[in-house]
Amino acid sequence: MSNKRISGSLVGGIILIVVGLLFLAGQIFRGFPYWSYLWPLIIIGIGAMFFVGMLAGGKAMAGLAVPGTIIGGIGLMMFIQNLTGYWQSWAYSWTIILILVGLGVFIMGLYAEDEHQRQSGLKVMKVGAILFIIFGGFFELIFSIVRPYGIQQYLFPILLVGLGVYLIVIRSGLLHSRHEDANNPTINLSNEEKK
Repeated sequence: MSNKRISGSLVGGIILIVVGLLFLAGQIFRGFPYWSYLWPLIIIGIGAMFFVGMLAGGKAMAGLAVPGTIIGGIGLMMFIQNLTGYWQSWAYSWTIILILVGLGVFIMGLYAEDEHQRQSGLKVMKVGAILFIIFGGFFELIFSIVRPYGIQQYLFPILLVGLGVYLIVIRSGLLHSRHEDANNPTINLSNEEKK
C-alpha cells in the first residue's frame, strides 16, 4: 500500500469516528447545559484532523492545510458566536472564510516550502481583511442603529478610516522611497536622459 493511500484511509477513518462521536454525544448530552456552547469545539477538532493528515502524509499532503484551516476557523467563529450570542455578525463573517482560505494556502506553502504559495496566501488574506472591514463597517453601522452603545459603534468606523489611509498613502505611492528609485532602471534611465 502506498503512503498516500494509508494517510487518506487514516484521515478518512478518523473523520468518520469523530462525526460518529459527535452524533452520539448529541444524543447522550442532549440535556447537558454546556453542550450548546461546546459543540463547535468538535468542528475545530475535525479541522485539526486535516492537519494531522497533513503531518502524517508529509509534504505531498500539504494541501490538507486549506480545508483544515477553513473547517477549524468556522468552528472557532461558531464557538465565539455561541459564547457571545452575536449571530448577526454572520452578515459579514463570510469574509473571514476568504481569510481562512488565504491562511490555509499560506500554511500549505510554508509546509511545502513554496514561496509562491505563501505569497498567494498572503494576498488572499489581504483581500479578505479588506472585505471584512468594508462589509463589517457597513453592517455594524446598520446594527448600531438598533443598539447605539458599545465599542462596536467605534471599531469599524476607525477600521474604515485606517483602510482609507492605507489605500491613499501606501497604494498611491506617496511613501515611495528614494532607495527604491535608485534600484528602478526606468527611473535611472529617465534621470540620465535629462542630464
